[in-house]
Amino acid sequence: MATSKYLTAFEDKFVKCLNNLDSELNTIRVGRANPHILDRVMVDYYGTPTPLQQVGNITVPEARLLVIQPWDASLITPICKAIQTSDVGINPSTDGKVIRLPFPELTEEKRKETGKEVKKKGEDTKVAVRNVRRDGMENLKKLKKDSTITEDEQKDLETELQKLTDDFIKKIDKRIEEKTKEVMSV
Repeated sequence: MATSKYLTAFEDKFVKCLNNLDSELNTIRVGRANPHILDRVMVDYYGTPTPLQQVGNITVPEARLLVIQPWDASLITPICKAIQTSDVGINPSTDGKVIRLPFPELTEEKRKETGKEVKKKGEDTKVAVRNVRRDGMENLKKLKKDSTITEDEQKDLETELQKLTDDFIKKIDKRIEEKTKEVMSV
């Protein structure tokens, strides 16, 4: 779909909302080991909060196990502490050289709770998309008021903006449905 020059900025904002949802969904634990669950974990690296990926190598040797190999052995304790204080919900174990994160099987109750969390993130993203649409509609009214566009152009652009919004809402629903299915599968 070719969007008007007036709508490209809003389409970019829609894409950012969708990308943000994707990164949020990647951090949700679904029972299998996923290195992205550690994306938000910050380690105190000589007084500086540093992303965990920048202080060690994260591997997935088994379906339910993450192994973190710090590049500096003195970071094992700060990494363990950072994981424990994060909202990951997994207790790390270490042998002094590597850190292991075993992923337990999710209970039915935890699956339902996680499914609700997924749906909430989806609803939050839909609200963000609708806010972008609202800003776009206000921008179009301002352009009409300033005589930059005609009334017919305004109506056409509003229709196009609504179609764009509907497309992104469908994409959000699809991602939420896929992630919910992934969470609920045993």
